[in-house]
Amino acid sequence: MFKRILESYKSFEKITSTILKNGLKFSLLLCVISVLILLTYNLIISAPILFYIGITVFRLSLVFGIEFIVCSFVVDGIKKQLI
Repeated sequence: MFKRILESYKSFEKITSTILKNGLKFSLLLCVISVLILLTYNLIISAPILFYIGITVFRLSLVFGIEFIVCSFVVDGIKKQLI
């Protein structure tokens, strides 16, 4: 199963691979921003709103990362008439 997923990833078209990489970079950027917000909450200001904002942005970054991965596999499958 893992080999099949890896082979499918290696056979992505160039534009699908580029969109996936840029999407994961965007998700990583959101994750870093959330970590900075949570560090600010932990070290400097203990306002509960910072905690909720940090956790929400972290969850959003995880959801975006997963969606970029799943959608890239689906779009590639549609382009190749596999789905």
